[in-house]
Amino acid sequence: MADSFGPMRVAGVDHGIDDGAVGMGPEAGTAREEPIRVLVVDDHALFRRGLEIVLAAEEDIQVVGEAGDGAEAVEKAADLLPDIVLMDVRMPKRGGIEACTSIKEVAPSAKIIMLTISDEEADLYDAIKAGATGYLLKEISTDEVATAIRAVADGQSQISPSMASKLLTEFKSMIQRTDERRLVPAPRLTDRELEVLKLVATGMNNRDIAKELFISENTVKNHVRNILEKLQLHSRMEAVVYAMREKILEIR
Repeated sequence: MADSFGPMRVAGVDHGIDDGAVGMGPEAGTAREEPIRVLVVDDHALFRRGLEIVLAAEEDIQVVGEAGDGAEAVEKAADLLPDIVLMDVRMPKRGGIEACTSIKEVAPSAKIIMLTISDEEADLYDAIKAGATGYLLKEISTDEVATAIRAVADGQSQISPSMASKLLTEFKSMIQRTDERRLVPAPRLTDRELEVLKLVATGMNNRDIAKELFISENTVKNHVRNILEKLQLHSRMEAVVYAMREKILEIR
């Protein structure tokens, strides 16, 4: 089982970015009276069994259950209420990222660590947005899985170094794009577009907006599309946030 992982080392928050997982959050090492209860989720039974054997040697960690896909993981999480869910990304029936949101709903206190072979940036971003606290590649050594579990249980976020590097690069790019936008004057919306945007901000759908403004639903759709194009945004919610931030629109 040890050979299924590489030599990567997990580092604590005080070490910053080194050859191990990046840790962010409170310092680990808090004494516990009860073991950390872990739910192992992976579609490969042999891999699940290997993790159970490794974690069974840790006195402060207890594997309370296992699941073979995201759907089963949600059911087990609701029933067992684990402290940590150690979960793969790519699984049949329901993937790990999709299951994240549901698990957070049925077991809000559970912290989710994605343990995967996927080094795709999109998977990392989607996992974080879905509520994952850690994202580790399966190249991590087996004896360091427990270290990552303890760190996350103590409030840290754990990300494999190669993935953390991608995340930092994306953050820098986002900051640069924001700075470039601020150099450009805010695009001017028409009075009608401002009316539509204000109604969108209240949570109204296109049909209700059409009734409110006595226009067709297609006209509303066109206004919303024009608003997004002018603001160079992708969703209605982004448009509202942007408008409020740039003081194009103030919601009272």
